[in-house]
Amino acid sequence: MRGGPGQLLAGRYRLTDRPGPLRAHAVDERTGESVLLSALELPALLTAGLDPEEAAAAQADRLVRRVAAVGSAAPVAHPRLLRGVGAFVEGELLWTVEERPAGRTVAELLADGPLPPYRAAELAADLAGALRALHAAGLIHGNVTAESVLVCEDGAAMLGGLLAGVAEEALAEELGGPGGRRRYEVRATLVGPVAERWPLDGGPAGDCWALGVLMQRLVTGRAPYPERGVPELVTAVRDGRREPAVVCGPLAPLVERLLQPDPVLRPTAEAVRGELAELLAGAPEPVDEDRVAQSWTGGGPGPKPEASLVPRQPRLRGGKAGGSRAGGSARKGGSGGDFGAGDGAKPPRIPPSLLGPLLVGGVFALLALGIVAVVLFAG
Repeated sequence: MRGGPGQLLAGRYRLTDRPGPLRAHAVDERTGESVLLSALELPALLTAGLDPEEAAAAQADRLVRRVAAVGSAAPVAHPRLLRGVGAFVEGELLWTVEERPAGRTVAELLADGPLPPYRAAELAADLAGALRALHAAGLIHGNVTAESVLVCEDGAAMLGGLLAGVAEEALAEELGGPGGRRRYEVRATLVGPVAERWPLDGGPAGDCWALGVLMQRLVTGRAPYPERGVPELVTAVRDGRREPAVVCGPLAPLVERLLQPDPVLRPTAEAVRGELAELLAGAPEPVDEDRVAQSWTGGGPGPKPEASLVPRQPRLRGGKAGGSRAGGSARKGGSGGDFGAGDGAKPPRIPPSLLGPLLVGGVFALLALGIVAVVLFAG
């Protein structure tokens, strides 16, 4: 299916936009919600004793049931997790559906440049909260990437891509088996050289490792591992060959521990959320509000969240945050008012540029008076 806006899928999803050949924005005509559709191509499996079409139908049915099982188990009420709606097959494509509020993906934001460390910490804290809820429900995300994270208009980060990731992993297993070289090759084709998708281990620790990779990408605009191809990427991850986390500034210690090769040494999603909250509470400087507004809206001022995780410190013009000047604040007085730096000095009443001409004029006046006096006395 390569349709465009206006086409109806599964009898309920009306396409509004096609940002990619396997991605579509749509409106659910049953609920009126905006949704994101992500597709996977389903090659027919030649199963012994089965017609190719029957094999493909059986495969598609298994995939849809696996995706639906994860969707029904996910904590849909979590405020930082995009809700998975379901999955369906149409033609040769398996589509997953999730809610899609207004906003921009992290990948779109990073096209404009990296984010300040404390803004990245705010987004990462939101994602850690979503992962904590998933892990508590016994689920693994497996698809924490710049493409699956949406930054909404209120500045909050929401984690999506859960069902799409499940579909990719299920298809890799269907085509390549439970493990081995064949599954690796199929998965490499489906996933590509995206560093967050290639942890050495799975489970919650793998999700936390992916969050560490994404945090470094947020601050630097690039992954800590090479992404020129899957073999090189996987080898670099296995060998621990990466850009040092020191480039992440105040986030460096946490990122360093998240990228530890030993999963036991990595903090949990709950611990990550707590550390980020402490970091933000003690932030020495406030977030650059103009930059944050641009990261929410893609440029120009935009709506701000009701309360920031970063404390805002009062600043006086020309002074330090929270500082004061001797003698109190500057006054807007009239002539002769105090405009100094608190030392009581007053500005000169005569502008310096007029002192020279006035002195010359005074000399000439004195000479004229002297001549007049001589004439009067001589007469």
